[in-house]
Amino acid sequence: MNIRLEQPQDYREVENLTRDAFWNVYRPGCTEHYVLNQYRTNPDFIPILDFVMEEDRKIIGHMMFSKAEIILDDGNSFPSWTFGPITIHPDYKRKGYGLKLLQYALEKAKEMGIGLIQMEGNIEFYKHTGFDLASKMKIHYHAEPRESEVPYFLAQELIPGYWGNREGTYCPPKGYFVADENPEAFEAYEATFSKKEMEFQEGQLPQFCQSCGMPLTKNEDCGTNPDGSINFDYCKYCYADGKFSQECTMDEMIEHCSQFVDEVNGRSSESHPSSLEDGRVVTDEGEANKQMPKPMTKEEYKQMMRGFFPMLKRWRKE
Repeated sequence: MNIRLEQPQDYREVENLTRDAFWNVYRPGCTEHYVLNQYRTNPDFIPILDFVMEEDRKIIGHMMFSKAEIILDDGNSFPSWTFGPITIHPDYKRKGYGLKLLQYALEKAKEMGIGLIQMEGNIEFYKHTGFDLASKMKIHYHAEPRESEVPYFLAQELIPGYWGNREGTYCPPKGYFVADENPEAFEAYEATFSKKEMEFQEGQLPQFCQSCGMPLTKNEDCGTNPDGSINFDYCKYCYADGKFSQECTMDEMIEHCSQFVDEVNGRSSESHPSSLEDGRVVTDEGEANKQMPKPMTKEEYKQMMRGFFPMLKRWRKE
């Protein structure tokens, strides 16, 4: 087993590896290979922390790091770092290779003077290399209420005392959203690979309409493309035949969704008709916010959506 820096001649092989490793794992299809393709020219990319893992001279793993930042409560920016995607070939998963790659990379990052890393991931894996819930360090996740203990948002000080007693909010670097921001470029890039079928699978992360936040759990929930194929980004109420069903602003969508605050507070989703004449129900904050310690008011719910909706694909450029 050998770990070395990625070289230009590795790029396509690594992107194929990343695509194979992530396809239908977290969502129908994947975009991680395109993120990697675009990140290598991103100023946040760190070439000396861009590693491949080999076994018998075959690339079986990859991991890259990125510059990031935390916005402190006083409004100032605090430098931090993140990483991902971390990729292991499907044939080598659950054999300890991912842990070895991660341990090696974190040690190299520490040697560089990187003091703080935060990322999204499964704590049951990442705890073995020192990660814990970021909320314990008073680092909040941009898309969740500040008081939430976000189970997938993790952090670690590589240099003790680097973070100190600060408090702030983290948002992933923009480079990770490149596929959403440039859908036509992503589709053209994806067309250069062999075709794979996108599908919902058990164990994927919750998927939500990128317009209204409605949960998407099966093909029948989804909208359609101009050729009638499934569009996995939008629900059937927001998107059909390749176009949005209604033209509205983000604020108008938030106002509409705020009608369902009672559902978010625990009432059945069958109890409310939609005023947009489409039968649409609760937005994606609903499932998470049933865990809130007290019911939210309509205004509190709207405020939460104002923080979340700008991250949805339809509204990201508004």
